[in-house]
Amino acid sequence: MTEQRDGMGPIDYLIVEYPGNRMTGEGLAALVDLVDRGVIRVLDLVFVRRDQDGSTTALAVADLDHDGELDLAVFDGASSGLLGEDDVEEAGSILEPGCSAAVLVYENLWAAPLAAALRRSGAQLVASGRIPFADFVSALDEPDLSGGLAETES
Repeated sequence: MTEQRDGMGPIDYLIVEYPGNRMTGEGLAALVDLVDRGVIRVLDLVFVRRDQDGSTTALAVADLDHDGELDLAVFDGASSGLLGEDDVEEAGSILEPGCSAAVLVYENLWAAPLAAALRRSGAQLVASGRIPFADFVSALDEPDLSGGLAETES
């Protein structure tokens, strides 16, 4: 068990809100593709809804695009035990009333060899984060006023 754990990649989570409880299933094929190609491993997948009164409810795996097939059957029962009822409740509390969300916990298999090598060398992760896409786009759109490297005419 220790050997398997030492070879694991970083573990991340996402909470994706669907306004008005409109889960369409769009994006599901991309998630399945990432799993099939060994890029990620789904550890937990839970759906939650926040009602108008503020209460939260865990949702069952469903036919998201209403084609008669369970879209997430491949992930039915995906539960590592990392997500507890309190986590589901907390995820629901950040949603707007009348919305639902997918809570996904996944291992980054692509980074497992690097993570294992770093652990063997005694290195440890001391900080981690994610830059929101909107911030990235905003930074690209801002003029460079830093006085740093800039394009020069030749």
